[in-house]
Amino acid sequence: MLKISQLPRENWAGIKVLLADIDDTITSDGRLTSQAYCALEALQSAGYIVIPVTGRCAGWCDHIARMWPVNAVVGENGAFYFRYDHATKKMHQFFCQSETERKDNAKKLHLMGASILEKIPGTAEASDQPYRMTDFAIDFAEDVDPLPDNEVKIIASLAEAHGATAKISSIHVNCWFGDHSKLATSILLLNECFGIDKDLAQITSMFIGDSPNDETMFGYFKHSVGVANILESRAFEFERPAYVTKRKGGAGFAEVAQYLLESKGVSESIEAVK
Repeated sequence: MLKISQLPRENWAGIKVLLADIDDTITSDGRLTSQAYCALEALQSAGYIVIPVTGRCAGWCDHIARMWPVNAVVGENGAFYFRYDHATKKMHQFFCQSETERKDNAKKLHLMGASILEKIPGTAEASDQPYRMTDFAIDFAEDVDPLPDNEVKIIASLAEAHGATAKISSIHVNCWFGDHSKLATSILLLNECFGIDKDLAQITSMFIGDSPNDETMFGYFKHSVGVANILESRAFEFERPAYVTKRKGGAGFAEVAQYLLESKGVSESIEAVK
């Protein structure tokens, strides 16, 4: 991975869309800082299309689409996208699975989740599980003491043995049935809502993330960035981004935002970045 400062100046100027993971990418130590929120607001005000792409639950995503300075949000690792129209005051929702499929899968996921939680001491159902519609999230570091990396891998392998997809974030193992992904739904959203096809998206979008569940995004987008804490994920094998920031979490996100704003000639300085 190259330092973010090594990304050529002319490349910054061609970026129109910013896609970003939330946990430990926009947030820092589980909190949304004023610095990161101001970065989101400044980017949207400067004309960037800003889209969080997260493993977080539908409940959070409804709030984010309505309340944050973003253009849309992709949630539960690509199970859906939400886009709120402030002019008409209407929420537009797209789900990859039908309501019947979601209900059937939810039953299987909870049986699978209960089995895994029983087998791996120290884990817990994610605190936001009641607000999820398509996956089961197993907490290994958010509201429980962090588990060793080898046990996190075992959680994922147990879910896969049940026929589920399992992706490791910085705090959860997200498990679901279906072939949706962060990448597929992000591409669909950009095309359907913003008229940006997959080839144009590949070169005019930047993705920022921090963990193994971001690897499809890292692999596809030419301008892929990891915040500095991605260097702490050495125990996991996954495709790495092209660039890495100097700072961790939300400060790293703000670091990238500052480069983008400067490429547009915006002189606004985001607190604590420089």
